[in-house]
Amino acid sequence: MAGRFRYVTPVRARDATGRTARVYAQVADDFGMARMPVFRTLSPAPDVLAATWAVLRESLLAGDAPRSAKEVVALGVSMANRCPFCVDAHTTLLHATGDHRLAEVVAGGGTPDDPFHAALLAWARDGGPAPDPAAEYLGTALAFHFINRMVSALLTEDLLPAGLQRSRLVRSAGGRALAGAVRREPPAGASLPLVEGLPARSEPAWAAGTPLGAAYAVLRAVTEAGGELLSAAARAAVLDTVSGWDGTHPPTNRAWLNGPLAPLDAEDRAGTRLALLVALAPYRVTDADVVAWRGARPDEDVVRLFAFAAITATTALEPRLAATMPYLGGRS
Repeated sequence: MAGRFRYVTPVRARDATGRTARVYAQVADDFGMARMPVFRTLSPAPDVLAATWAVLRESLLAGDAPRSAKEVVALGVSMANRCPFCVDAHTTLLHATGDHRLAEVVAGGGTPDDPFHAALLAWARDGGPAPDPAAEYLGTALAFHFINRMVSALLTEDLLPAGLQRSRLVRSAGGRALAGAVRREPPAGASLPLVEGLPARSEPAWAAGTPLGAAYAVLRAVTEAGGELLSAAARAAVLDTVSGWDGTHPPTNRAWLNGPLAPLDAEDRAGTRLALLVALAPYRVTDADVVAWRGARPDEDVVRLFAFAAITATTALEPRLAATMPYLGGRS
C-alpha cells in the first residue's frame, strides 16, 4: 500500500483522530472502501481532505441523477485529464452500478449505445453542450478536474499491484464486490458536518442553496489558502498563467514554463514551476520538481500547494463548463 503514495505519508486509519477519523469513517460507510488512496493521500491536511470528500460525496454519491451517468462523467473527465488511476477506479465503479457493457465500452474509448450516455461522455471528455442541466453533473466534473490533478501528482498509476485493475475480469469482480455500497442512495448533506467551522467562499450559482454548493464553497476556500505558501509574485504568476490557459494539455517540453518563470527571482521559480505543473500537467511532476521547492517542508504543505494549483485550474474551467449547461446561461 505504501508504494502507491508519492511525496506524502498518509495518516493510517488506526492513527486518525478528529476530522480525519470522521472523514475516513464516512468514506468507508458511503463508498464501501475503508482505505481509499485518493483520500488517504490528502490526510496530512484534514481540511482539504474533508472538503474534497464533501464535494465528491454530494456530487457523485448523493442526489437525484443516476449514479451510472455520473460515473460516465467521472470517467470522461479522468480520460481528458490523462489520469489512469481514476479511469481504472471509475471503470470498476461503473461496473458496480451493474452496467458492465457501458463500463468496458467507455474504458475502451468507444461510444456508449445509449444516446444520453454518449452525449454526457462527449461533454465530459471532449467538451461541447451538456445533455442535461443537473448540477450534480457539473459538480462531478469539477470534482474530478480537482481530484485528477491531486491523484496524478500524489499517487502512482496503479490502483492494484502489477496493474491488475486493467483486466476486465478484475474490474468486473471489483465492481460486484462494491455493488451493494454503490447502489445505495446516501442522503444528501451528510458530509456537511465534516466541514463545519471551515472557511467558505460564496456558493456557486449553479448549486447555490444545496449541500453540493455549500461543500464546493468550502473546497474553494481551504484550497485557495494554499497559495499563501508562495510569494505574492509567484502566486500572481500562477494565477495569471492559468487564467490565460485554453484548457488543452501544454507541449511535452517545458518551454511553455519559460514565460511565467522569467520575471521571477530564482527562489520563486521552483514553487511556481511546481504549481503550474500540478495545475496544467500534473502527470509530468517529477521528484526533482518537488525536491527543488520542498526543502524541509512537511507533508501538509505539499498537499496544500498541490491543492492550490488544482483548484486554480478547476476554477478556470468552471465558467466554461457552466456555459454549456442550459439553465446556467454561462453563470458560474
